[in-house]
Amino acid sequence: MADRDRLVQGYARALFSVAEAEGSLDDVEDELFRFARTVQGDSRLRDALTDPALPPERKKSVVTELLGGKASPHTIGLLGFLVEQGRAKDLPKIIDALVELANERRRTAVAEVRAAIPLSPEQRERLAEALNRATGKEVDLKVLVDPSVLGGVVARVGDEVFDGTIRRKLELARERLSRVR
Repeated sequence: MADRDRLVQGYARALFSVAEAEGSLDDVEDELFRFARTVQGDSRLRDALTDPALPPERKKSVVTELLGGKASPHTIGLLGFLVEQGRAKDLPKIIDALVELANERRRTAVAEVRAAIPLSPEQRERLAEALNRATGKEVDLKVLVDPSVLGGVVARVGDEVFDGTIRRKLELARERLSRVR
């Protein structure tokens, strides 16, 4: 294992241990996952958190301003710790490793779901059941609101992608029509 991978795993285990000890692993894991995906998708935020000219305290305040009231104090504290340690550039990898640790503990698989709007508890339950049947695994849904998804959902469980978007359904219909001609 490379030094960087060991470092990522070490931070992930530390975050996992703290969140588990605080009794907030599920919430913290979910909030960290969503924040890591936000950082991946927002170059301005990523640049601000990784800018060596910006003092660590300012980076921590950016995290606090963004998440204040939207995330638990545990999550904000853990993110502040990572930023203070200069690990913002590794944030997605660290969080992915933490999610993997949590899923190993629970014996589940992560289903990263992208939807145009937030899913209701009933929709989440039906989707989880369908993905459980399709994959043969107990899945832990991580739902991200993604405006580029015009309707329906896209779910990724490991290497498998389940595309139930309106765009995909239209593509399939177009393909069927072109075969009929």
